[in-house]
Amino acid sequence: MHLKSDDITRLEIDYVTGEIPPPFSHVFKLKLSFSKNFVNTQFDIQYTDREELSPEEITDEGFTLADDYRYTGELPKLWENVFKKLYASSKWSNQKSLGEKGGIKLLAKDIHGKITRDIPLNQNEWYLCCQDFIQAIYEISKKEAPLRIRFKEINSAQEVLVELLFKFSIRKVEFLVNDQPRVLDWEEGRELASLIFIPDYDYSCASEEDPTKAGSYLDCGDGYWHNFEQGIINLDPEFDAKARVLQAFRELASQQEGLED
Repeated sequence: MHLKSDDITRLEIDYVTGEIPPPFSHVFKLKLSFSKNFVNTQFDIQYTDREELSPEEITDEGFTLADDYRYTGELPKLWENVFKKLYASSKWSNQKSLGEKGGIKLLAKDIHGKITRDIPLNQNEWYLCCQDFIQAIYEISKKEAPLRIRFKEINSAQEVLVELLFKFSIRKVEFLVNDQPRVLDWEEGRELASLIFIPDYDYSCASEEDPTKAGSYLDCGDGYWHNFEQGIINLDPEFDAKARVLQAFRELASQQEGLED
């Protein structure tokens, strides 16, 4: 029998990558307490089996030699509702342990002292929620700056710059079109961010200089501008993620029209 989500006072979330090879393979643990006006948080992530690799094999994949991380501290209380809502909507397996493919398992404790241990069927939802929460931890601890994504389109008629600043700690997006603030729902912004990281990016074609020639360009958060024509590549031939991203940014850029009337 599962707990009533409103009564939960503690969650422990364990994740294992399973069959994924190093340097990507890792485990993490989140311990969340909901008894105060904030989410009391303990986080520990460890990358596994890297002793088999050379330093170059690790760094060539975009990692460092010190990616393990621990954090103990407080996150905004709004995250309590995020996790409780997800718990309430989840379906559960009858498994007692994770298989070779890894995944997420949970321990939940309520105000009556009852404890349940479960493996959710909606693994992807839990994983994405945990990734957003971990990003919030990195922001709060100053390990990483908020994610900043920029889109620029230049043609003979105009030049438009769209900027998105994702603040995971408070689940808000600061949205600007040519420096003018606009409103963007968190979930809509988060969906766009997920789309952005589906294609592959060819850094041999990228530039740190602001683009000045006609075209459509994307900076996906690391300061490099990628040209949609040659620097962004779909990995799945059946899903045109690049076109979806371009369309989404053009729709956001169109919110500038009211300024120019």
